[in-house]
Amino acid sequence: MAYFMTSVMRQRPMALVPPLENGDYLDQPTFHERYESMEEDVRAELIGGIVYMSSPVGIAHGKTTQLVGVWLDGYELTTPGTEVLSDISNIMGPQSEPEPDHCMRLLPEAGGQTTVNRKGYLVGAPELIVETASSTESRDLHQKKADYEKAGVLEYVVVALRSEQVYWFMLKDGRFEDLKPGRDGIFCSQVFPGLWLDPGALLKSDRKKLLAVLKRGLASKEHRAFVGTLKAKKGKDAGWRGGHG
Repeated sequence: MAYFMTSVMRQRPMALVPPLENGDYLDQPTFHERYESMEEDVRAELIGGIVYMSSPVGIAHGKTTQLVGVWLDGYELTTPGTEVLSDISNIMGPQSEPEPDHCMRLLPEAGGQTTVNRKGYLVGAPELIVETASSTESRDLHQKKADYEKAGVLEYVVVALRSEQVYWFMLKDGRFEDLKPGRDGIFCSQVFPGLWLDPGALLKSDRKKLLAVLKRGLASKEHRAFVGTLKAKKGKDAGWRGGHG
């Protein structure tokens, strides 16, 4: 009889990991464990300890996100030691694991502030994050902004489609401040010299103008100096991935 009971107990399935639910309050390790157990098509983020499940994405969001990727890729291609990533799980802190639409980081050998853990997840705050916001506009400008500020993201851009505005924030003394565009209306990154953005061109999906403005930034003396600094860090025999200089 005892043997029978032992056999039955051994055949019981292990306790299943509970599924994620919108609005759950979790710490990052618990969120990550549950997220990994979900179906691959499930998208979720942990922001300030709260779980947010992704909503359906419309054409405007998809088109703008794709264009942001083209803009960032253009910078990465001419700037060694940089890397552009999109839609990745980013472990930022004990209560934070967002999935930014796009981020650009300096590689560790270039002095960057992120690492990749043994499971292949990005850990730490990328130097730049860009979010395309439609239904998530309020969240991106409040809860997510607070999370990114706390984690130490150096620059944060929100492309707000409903209000047709581009917000660019720069971390200064631990707090985000508005980065103002120049008199010509162009935003110029302070962390990635030469990364210039025409917000009107982006909002209007004017790829030609968007890339023309970026090209001007890449031809600037600031970008040339930045590339020189990065190449000096690279060393004669180091082989970096990311960027082509």
